[in-house]
Amino acid sequence: MGRVTAPNQALPVPPADLPGTLGALKAAGHEYKTVKRELRANLLARMRTGEDRFPGIVGYDDTVLPEVERALLAGHDMVLLGERGQGKTRLIRSLVALLDEWTPVIDGSVLNEHPLHPLTPASRALVAEAGDDLAVDWLHRSVRYGEKLATPDTSVGDLIGDVDPIRLAQGRTLGDPETIHFGLVPRANRGIFAVNELPDLAERIQVALLNVLEERDIQVRGYQLRLPLDLFLVDSANPEDYTNRGRIITPLKDRFGAEIRTHYPVDVDLELALVRQEADLVAEVPEHVLEVLARFARAVRESPSVDPRSGVSARFAIAAAETVAAAALRRSGLLAGSASEEARGEAPVARVGDAVSVTSTLRGKVEFESGEEGREIEILAHLLRTATAETFRARLAGLDLSGFTALVAEGAVIETGELVSSAELLRQVGTVPGLAKALDRLGLGDAPTPEQAAAGVEFVLEGLHLTRRLGKDVTESGRTVYGGRG
Repeated sequence: MGRVTAPNQALPVPPADLPGTLGALKAAGHEYKTVKRELRANLLARMRTGEDRFPGIVGYDDTVLPEVERALLAGHDMVLLGERGQGKTRLIRSLVALLDEWTPVIDGSVLNEHPLHPLTPASRALVAEAGDDLAVDWLHRSVRYGEKLATPDTSVGDLIGDVDPIRLAQGRTLGDPETIHFGLVPRANRGIFAVNELPDLAERIQVALLNVLEERDIQVRGYQLRLPLDLFLVDSANPEDYTNRGRIITPLKDRFGAEIRTHYPVDVDLELALVRQEADLVAEVPEHVLEVLARFARAVRESPSVDPRSGVSARFAIAAAETVAAAALRRSGLLAGSASEEARGEAPVARVGDAVSVTSTLRGKVEFESGEEGREIEILAHLLRTATAETFRARLAGLDLSGFTALVAEGAVIETGELVSSAELLRQVGTVPGLAKALDRLGLGDAPTPEQAAAGVEFVLEGLHLTRRLGKDVTESGRTVYGGRG
């Protein structure tokens, strides 16, 4: 996907064979194209070759992306509506990859003016004076992107520009365009500009965007400057703000050519794919544990105890996976100081029991209904158990697990927990009929490591407990004891 160049990141260096003057640019047969024409042409080219048009965007192939493509092909500025954590900003930034890799600009132009299409009086005069000897610079697409997070203190000067008192003091008149210090929007000329959370802009500030979108001129302190900016404007908003509170002024809504609604992943597989792609895991997290977390995120999102207007971000499941991996790494680190040689060699592999920690660490990511105050962890713990039971049924339905229930029926007690090593857990279980098939169903392969096998065993035990086939207790030391009948 397209990237936004950080301030301390080196800018790409233009190839040496690119034209360096206006004359050379003309001789090379270069044609001026607007940003929207660039986006359209490059999108069509990717369609024809079958190349991925929006790398890194998961779950939108059949819903959001076709609407985005139609907006790009039509040349429409657009607004994305969706709750938090639906990937709106990620999608917006991915549009940068659809720009030409390099585009020519007048060397030194603050507004990135195209040599064949100068905007300001000063640049037009420079082109007329220098002619074919005009120096041409080249911009990489990664720097042709501007973004502003809308906040109530954003000013017209921030977005559009303001009069520069220093230039006035130098003797220029107030009506001289050279006295203007241009804001973020004009400086994004020849590129893409995004306003995130547009409703948070004060209405009087939103008015400043009206002419930029339609008439392509700007007004600074009563001075109107004809400035046919060449940019693609795309904004994001929460639909609750956008449709119910009316915090985007009607004339501005009317100027967007496309209004596109985003959404959370529509099924568990897409939620899982998103977690796999985005989570930075410091330990191995087996697939069945990731599925529990994906189902957990969906259960929280759909719970009547959670405010649906706020939404539950996709970052919830991602952070949960990272937290569970960290719990596994913590266990490995603590067991490294154990007296047992087997425990000292423990590799970090997450278990379903590690997921319990996320109910407290992630509750701040969820907005609960007002009547649920004080019950947040209890609600999340219940939803986690529900997600675990659903995953157990989905993964192991129809499998004969009587070997496990028979084990405890004979009086065996199995202890597991945060600091119980894999070797210790497997020693308690021993050889159980059906274990190999269960591990295979969980995707742990024919020859799982002891840590992977222990993760599978703990999941089976927890699933049997949640389906009322095994008893369970938690000791004062924090260990979980499975034994007896539920």
